[in-house]
Amino acid sequence: MQQIVILRLGHRPVRDKRITTHVGLTARAFGAEGMLLASDDPKLTENIRDVAKRWGGNFYVTNNVNWKTEIRKWKEEGGKVCHLSMYGINLPDAVSEISLCEKLMVVVGAEKVPFEIYELSDWNVAVGNQPHSEVAAVAVTLDRIAGNDPLRKEFTDGELMIVPAERGKKVIDNRQEESQEMCREE
Repeated sequence: MQQIVILRLGHRPVRDKRITTHVGLTARAFGAEGMLLASDDPKLTENIRDVAKRWGGNFYVTNNVNWKTEIRKWKEEGGKVCHLSMYGINLPDAVSEISLCEKLMVVVGAEKVPFEIYELSDWNVAVGNQPHSEVAAVAVTLDRIAGNDPLRKEFTDGELMIVPAERGKKVIDNRQEESQEMCREE
């Protein structure tokens, strides 16, 4: 099984709160094991941890990391680094090689990415060579490199669990003594 971690660079707490949260939630939903935040935002970190607790999985968030230290440590431990950028090689041209990686760090920027990232990365990969959302880039990349279908991943250890339904909303609340289904049609 592939070990994938997201390194989020340049989070600006006032501007990027929702985008960084969505990067973390998307990474969790698509099979990453955690996110390293190269900025200090304990509230955002706690919000993502709370989602993982309520909805299941072992996703972690580490706040206020030094990105250079994390990349160097990752590479020393045999990991590879994939930087998502609109300036890189096209994702389809790199998927087969990246998919073989057992230990992968995916770097996602917010503000201007230091040039050193381009040099430290094993791959600089573009999800389209146009301006785009880093949330979309993470989703597309993780989906393309997955050995299985990440959209079918089940999180069975959460307090809440969604049951796929053709209509309405069906959620099981595992916090109840007897599991009860809450179903609402809207």
